[in-house]
Amino acid sequence: MATFATTVPGRTRDEELPHKLRVTMALAAAVVLVGGLGWYGWDYYMLDLAQRVEHPLHRVLRPSGTIGLRLGMFGVLLFMVIFIYPLRKRWRWLGAMGKTKHWLDFHSIVGVTAPIIITYHAAFKMGGLAGWAYWVMIGAALSGFVGRYIYTMIPRSLHATELTVGELDTENARLSEDLSRQDKFEPGQLAALLEVPSPQDVRRMPLLAVLWTLLLLDLKRPMLVSALRRRALGPGARLLTLGGILASGNRDLESVISNARRQARLRTKIAFLDRVRQMFYLWHVVHRPFSVSFVILVVVHIGVVVTMGYF
Repeated sequence: MATFATTVPGRTRDEELPHKLRVTMALAAAVVLVGGLGWYGWDYYMLDLAQRVEHPLHRVLRPSGTIGLRLGMFGVLLFMVIFIYPLRKRWRWLGAMGKTKHWLDFHSIVGVTAPIIITYHAAFKMGGLAGWAYWVMIGAALSGFVGRYIYTMIPRSLHATELTVGELDTENARLSEDLSRQDKFEPGQLAALLEVPSPQDVRRMPLLAVLWTLLLLDLKRPMLVSALRRRALGPGARLLTLGGILASGNRDLESVISNARRQARLRTKIAFLDRVRQMFYLWHVVHRPFSVSFVILVVVHIGVVVTMGYF
C-alpha cells in the first residue's frame, strides 16, 4: 500500500525539511528581486509614458535600456526553466530526478516570478506584438494557478503516486476511528467541518460549480477550525490564539483538530475525485494553447527586436 503523508508526520517533516529550506530561499530571492526592482524604479514606473523620456532612469529601465533589456533576457531564461517541468514527463532521465511535488513547487515560484520580471522589462507598456505576448503570458500564468490548485486536489502518496479509491477509503476509515476515540468534542460539533457534498451531488454539478464549491470549502475550513478551538479553549487561550486562528499549546486538542482537518480534506477529495480528474484533463487542453502561443509570440518578438537592431 502507498505511504500516506498523514500517517508519518514526524518522518515526513524530516524528509521535507531540506526541500522546504530550498523553496524558502528561492521564494525569498524572488521577493527581494521583485521588491528591489520596484523600489529602484518606482518613480520612473509611476510616470506617464510621455514623461518618462525626461527621467534619469529612462536610459536603463526602458525595454531596450541597460537593465530593461537584461530583464527581458532573464525573463526568457526563467520561462525556459518553467518548460523543464513538463519535459519531465517526456524525458525519463529527467523524470527520475527528484519528486514531482518538489519540481512543481519551484515551477510555481518561477511561474509567478517570470511574468513580473517581464512586466518590469516591458516597463509596464503593453502595446503592439509585445503586448499580445504579454497578455497571453498572463493568461498562461493564471491558468497555471488554476492547474496547481486542481493538482493538489488529486490525492497522492509521499512519492506523488496517485492513490486508488481503496487506499483513500482505508485512510478515511483510519481517521474516522481516531476521531471516534477523542473526547475533546461531541461528534455533532465536528459535523460542520467534516460535511462535504456527496459524490452523487458533485457529479451533477457543472465544472465551474465544482471548482467554486472546492474553493468555498477550502476558505470555510479555517473558520470552522477556529470555531472549534474557541469552543474548547478558555478566555485567555482564545486571546493568545487570536480567537482560534493560531494553534494552541494544548497538544491533545491540536492532535484532534489536525485529524479532523485531515479527514475533512480527505473526504472532500474523495467526493470530488472523478470531477477533479476531469477538470485536470480539460485544464491541460486549455493550458497548452496558451503556452505554445506564448512561445511563438516570444520568438517573433525576439526576432523583431534583433532585426530592428535593439539587441
